[in-house]
Amino acid sequence: MKRRQWAWWGLLATLWASGCNGGGTQPPGPPADVVVSGGGGQNWYFNNPLPTPLRVTVLDLSGRPVPGVVVMWAVSSGSGAVSPVQSATDASGEASTADSVGSATIQRVSATVTGVPSAANFTEVATTPPTSAAVSLQNLAFNPDSVVVQSGATVTWTWNDGAIGHNVTFTSGPARPPDAATRDSGTYALPLTTVGTYGYHCTIHPTMTGSVTVVH
Repeated sequence: MKRRQWAWWGLLATLWASGCNGGGTQPPGPPADVVVSGGGGQNWYFNNPLPTPLRVTVLDLSGRPVPGVVVMWAVSSGSGAVSPVQSATDASGEASTADSVGSATIQRVSATVTGVPSAANFTEVATTPPTSAAVSLQNLAFNPDSVVVQSGATVTWTWNDGAIGHNVTFTSGPARPPDAATRDSGTYALPLTTVGTYGYHCTIHPTMTGSVTVVH
């Protein structure tokens, strides 16, 4: 009986050791590949930071993420800048940087790792920001609920919801613009010069929310 018990425990120990060593818990090998994991193909506006960071994942030969690897970032064509120019991968093998597009329509950014022959490449497209925006208050919603304008541009809200009263009340932003009082008709035009994102809502209908992003 004791021999059977020892044999059983020996089998369990062998299976446990096998699972620990061969079940994906081994540390990853050296970096072998760099792949884009976020932020590629953004369309934004000249001389402004992109809204989403650029992200890559560093993998070993088995496709496992490799932490603690230094990734080097550079604008390879076009204009603009990345910051930081070096960042280390986290526990998930990911590294990121913030990117600002310049005055060129097409910007390309590369992410490289020492010893890895291929780079991860990003292509971003820049255009001129809108010089005005129009928002309709209709069907208990701001339409559209998010707009982008150039600094100094005017945003115009128009009441189109019949006898239902709405207001435009700002809730966030780098500077508090004047609010639009409750009404059921007419327009409200607001020039915005300070760069940033301004959130607003209707206090009567809290599900009505919107934002204006002002760029350079």
